[in-house]
Amino acid sequence: MYSKEETQKLKREFWVTFAEKFPRKWVLYDTKIKDFSFKFYVDNKKAQVLIDIEHRNNETRNAYFDKLEALKSILSEEFIADLVFERDFILENGKTISRIWVEKLGVSVSNRNYWDEIFAFYNEKMTALELFYSEYDDFIKDIA
Repeated sequence: MYSKEETQKLKREFWVTFAEKFPRKWVLYDTKIKDFSFKFYVDNKKAQVLIDIEHRNNETRNAYFDKLEALKSILSEEFIADLVFERDFILENGKTISRIWVEKLGVSVSNRNYWDEIFAFYNEKMTALELFYSEYDDFIKDIA
């Protein structure tokens, strides 16, 4: 078991190593849509690539989710086949967001032997999501 400090150091090393192996600017929060972001997540059981729609207004949040759901077949056939769509995802803090994600199970941030596998997963899946977004962002943004 790692202490909290050791865990933080290991995670920092993980992200620095990832940035060194894949030195590019990811879209992440720069989607030009308020509270609509791409994220990486990792723990000791899984790695995930996520789209989080966190708009406080449920109507707006659902409108963006509906846009992505309308593109679901294109997204799964041309970009990423195994995405999970969840309109009402409850965060640990109780906040409800919409989340779309793909995950790789059986990997651990605490075990350096998995890092290259996680990095390859991140690069493949996030690149695919960004390509999808760059192609369909005008449609997604148009919720008027």
